Amino acid sequence: MEDSKARLLDAMWWPLLFVALIWLIHSVQFIFGWDFGRFGIYPLRLSGLKGILFTPLIHGDFSHLIHNTIPFFVLATIMFYFYPKVAFRSMGMIYILSGIGVWLFARTVYHIGASGVVYGLMAFILGTGIFRRNVKSVTLALIVFLYYSGMLVGLFPVQTGVSWEGHLSGAIVGIFTAFFYKLEIETDEIVPVYPPEPDLASRPYFLPRDIFEKTRAQRVEEARLEQQRKIQEAQQRRIQEELERQRKESEGNWESDIG
Repeated sequence: MEDSKARLLDAMWWPLLFVALIWLIHSVQFIFGWDFGRFGIYPLRLSGLKGILFTPLIHGDFSHLIHNTIPFFVLATIMFYFYPKVAFRSMGMIYILSGIGVWLFARTVYHIGASGVVYGLMAFILGTGIFRRNVKSVTLALIVFLYYSGMLVGLFPVQTGVSWEGHLSGAIVGIFTAFFYKLEIETDEIVPVYPPEPDLASRPYFLPRDIFEKTRAQRVEEARLEQQRKIQEAQQRRIQEELERQRKESEGNWESDIG
């Protein structure tokens, strides 16, 4: 119990640190009336490349910030708790590659917000369930899908002022990341190997295995044949014993004649 609690606290630490950072940045922006939007991603422009690093840290307003903060914290905590072996590398891949996707393919406007990373985290957990197909990963994928399936609408251009390209880029990168790390399974995902069970055919049974598959007449006939076989074996043994006795007597008589 204590170990699980400590693991959970460790898993929450990095997501909480990121959340604190983006809230601090937005608070500074709000208090001083600054606009950090120019540090976002501007596609296909060299000056917009810096947004690959800064875009997830910048938000337009508190509503935008809150909508990204909660799912990011939940999904990132799930990743760090259940997939600690690949968590940092997966987060870095999702963070950078989703931004590159936006810079390459999105509309030529400034794109800001951590929603691309959020979609990447969701897609990573769903993809891990698909690619690893063990009890833990499938269960987590189903839970995340049930809670966040409404986010799938954000993959399409149905709302003005929303970077659906960032969402789509994050989702694609999340699936790719899950596939990329599918073989790096966690310790609790390793299937134990048990010694093979003995051959069932070699086990002794109180009754013949096929006893209920035979008719009464078949069993009676088998019993008669078995009895006949035993009688024949007894007769053969008696014949062998008689022959052995006669052989010994003949050898004894031969030795007497020589003497």
